[in-house]
Formats: sequence, C-alpha cells, structure tokens
Amino acid sequence: MNLARLKRPEALLPATAFALTAVAFLAIPTYTDSGPAVFDVYNTLQIFARLGLLALALGLTMIVGEFDLSVVGIYALGGMLAVQAGQQHWLHGVLVAVAAGAVIGLVQGVIIAGLQIPSMPVTLATYIALLGLTSALSGGLTKTYANIEVTLWVDEPVLQIFSPRSLITLALFVLAAVVLGCTRWGRELRAIGGDRRASRVAGVRVEWLLVGTFVASGVLAALGGSLLSFSLASANPDPGVQPLILAAAAALLGGVSLAGGRGTPLGLLGGIAAVCLLSSIVTVAALPGHLAQLFYAGLLAVIVVVDAPDLRDTVVALRTRLASPDIHVPATTET
Repeated sequence: MNLARLKRPEALLPATAFALTAVAFLAIPTYTDSGPAVFDVYNTLQIFARLGLLALALGLTMIVGEFDLSVVGIYALGGMLAVQAGQQHWLHGVLVAVAAGAVIGLVQGVIIAGLQIPSMPVTLATYIALLGLTSALSGGLTKTYANIEVTLWVDEPVLQIFSPRSLITLALFVLAAVVLGCTRWGRELRAIGGDRRASRVAGVRVEWLLVGTFVASGVLAALGGSLLSFSLASANPDPGVQPLILAAAAALLGGVSLAGGRGTPLGLLGGIAAVCLLSSIVTVAALPGHLAQLFYAGLLAVIVVVDAPDLRDTVVALRTRLASPDIHVPATTET
C-alpha cells in the first residue's frame, strides 16, 4: 500500500525533482573550484523563505481546481502595507497586511464560489488592480523600512543554516500538511478538485471550502510579502511576474495537478525545494542567469510528458503488447 502511494504523481514527482536537484547541488565540486558551503545552504533556505509561502498559497488553490493569479498582487500589497504600517512596530504592519490578504481572498472566494465563475479572470483582474493600488500607495516608488532591528532579526542565522523567516515558512508548510493530511477539510478539498459535482452530492460544503481556500491563499501571500519586505528593508510596488512563474513551477514539480484534486503540502515543499536548489546551483557555479530558466523549463517539460494521461495509457498498452507477444488484434472483415 505504501509502495503504491509512493508511485503516485503527488509523491513521485516532488521526490524525483528534489533528489535530482539535491544530487546536482552536492556535485557542485565536480564542475566548480569550490564545493557548497554552509552559507550556500543558508542562502538556499532564504530563497525558500522568499518563495515558499507564495508557492503554498498558489498550490492550495490548484488542489481545489482553481488558479489564484492574484497571489503576486497580494504579495506586493502585503509587503507595502507591512512597511508603511509597521514603521513603529513590525507586528502592526504584519497584522494590517494579513488582514488585507484575508479580505481580498474572502471577496474573491465569494465571487468565484457564489457566482460559480472561473477563477482565472477574477484573480487576473484582482492582480492588475492590486498592482495599481500598491503603486498608488507608494507613489510608484520603492518604500524603505527604517526598523533595522527587525530587518536583522528576520535573517539572523539560526543553527547556521536557518533564519526566523525560513523557520516561519517551514512551520506553515508543516501546519498545512497536518491540516490537509489529518482533517476532514483536507480530504474534502481534494474531493472538490477531483469532482465538484460529486462533492456537492456527497454533502460537501463546496462554496464554504472554496472561500476558505482563497482566504488562506491571501493570508499566506500577504505574510510572505511582509517577511520579504522586512528582510529587504524596503517594499517594491511591482515584483514582476517571476515570483508567480517560480511558484507555479514549484507547484507542478510538487505533484499538484492543474486539473485539481491532487497534491499535498509536503509535495509542494519538495517542489519549492527543487526550485531553490536550482537557483543556488546557478549562483554557486556562477552560471549565466538564463540557464536557470532553461532548467525550470526542462523540468516542467519532463513533468508534462510524464504526467500526460494519454501518454501513460499508450505506454501501458505498449508494455502489455510487448509482454504478451502472442496477443494479436484480429483483422476486421467487411460484410
């Protein structure tokens, strides 16, 4: 039973992606003058802290069969609000940012679930609107954060390789894994993503769970933006599309299906770890930046091929024919 679970895409894909990138990371001495140091592990976990909550937010909505494009807009707005409202005390900034993320997620969830419309156009419109709002709040300029003590604290090394920021991110992944793996909510979320109509027939409160998922997505994205802004001591009104691309790549590498109904937070953790390791390899090996994009594209291409249901059916049929050469298809005759 356990072996069968390990062969499922939600377990096999992240494990494979993480194993391949980990081997490449450990093999750095074979193609560079120096091997990975403790600082490189710390730096990898800092990349994880920057992208992890964004990937988790996006991945949760993908599990229920939706796609929240607004996470990057909430990410930017959360960082801006945290910097502007948290100058005197960081907690005020975090609370304002998280509350804004929750409200935005609530509004989006009510619109998507209540009107039963696709999430893509709604969240795309929200993403564009939030970038405009964030730019208006900052006057189109990067805002600095003057509380240097908080900036130093969020990135302070813990056990040499961690930081408070990376530990908070890791803790939220563990919390999400417990909730989705050990509660009825997690089972129902995957059921919604797999077959929404059947879930309604079975008595699952589909609309409420969809709203809750978008609220959770908004909170996670806003918190991720807040922690990043504290770390950088500044907030950028436009983070660009790269964070969304990397978060989507991490979710797909983590075994989450675009069709919904499949994926786990631990799988997402493996996917984002693979993305972070790739980024660190490019940095440590001093490779051109565009190679990282090619690596991501190559991994995603492999996933698309491996995860294609028609291709899997064809391979299974071919293996069956090769294993049973005596089986042949009789010729049809016309009458």
